[in-house]
Amino acid sequence: MRTIIALLLREMSTTYGRSALGYLWAILEPVGGIALMSLVFSYAFRSPAIGTNFPLFFASGMLPFVAYLDMSQKVSVALRFSKSLLFYPGVTFVDALLARALMSAITQIMIMAIVLVGLVIVFSLRIIVDYPALALALAMSFSLALGIGTLNCYLLSTYPVWERTWAILNRPLFIISCVFFLFDAIAQPYRDWLWWNPLIHVVGQMRHAIYATYEAQYVSPIYVFSIALLTFALGLLLLRRHHREIMNN
Repeated sequence: MRTIIALLLREMSTTYGRSALGYLWAILEPVGGIALMSLVFSYAFRSPAIGTNFPLFFASGMLPFVAYLDMSQKVSVALRFSKSLLFYPGVTFVDALLARALMSAITQIMIMAIVLVGLVIVFSLRIIVDYPALALALAMSFSLALGIGTLNCYLLSTYPVWERTWAILNRPLFIISCVFFLFDAIAQPYRDWLWWNPLIHVVGQMRHAIYATYEAQYVSPIYVFSIALLTFALGLLLLRRHHREIMNN
């Protein structure tokens, strides 16, 4: 635990302590995206798919998506980032993975709280937040990110071409994860195809937590946690067998 905390403090200082912006930029980035989408869609539509406030609607989709993206990216390069420290006997590759995951989780929870509270204050919104449902949405997002990031940590370190391939595969992810529209509005058979995207379940659970009238019956936490557990276990197994080869190379 002391090793993980030490790595966590190092991660915080190196990632957000290099410039005066630091954590401020981490908050401004999603805020800028939400503001831009709200401005564009407010000219095209009279009201969002749920409720009456465009920024809140886009925040409910963008925040869990960004949380997944940030943690998965940070975990996937954990060995590369902490390579010099892994030669010490007291530091393991699991410590590096968990430290990066914890830093990302703490940061994203802080960002979500600031953005949502800010929207409520600025627009005088009255929302009834389902906190257990919100906690489940965060758990789904973070567990999926940890699983995908751990598996990618091995793949990126072993096959350099996978980094570019994964980046290409992720480009349409923002569009097909229901960030700026509802899953219920998709026509068949495309709705059944997109159901297999685990991020749709994460976004749907987040919107169910924020909007009391949105049921999101299509959400399957078991499906998301199953993918997270499978990828995490496979990633750990591969890293355990090959992490020394990766460090030496």
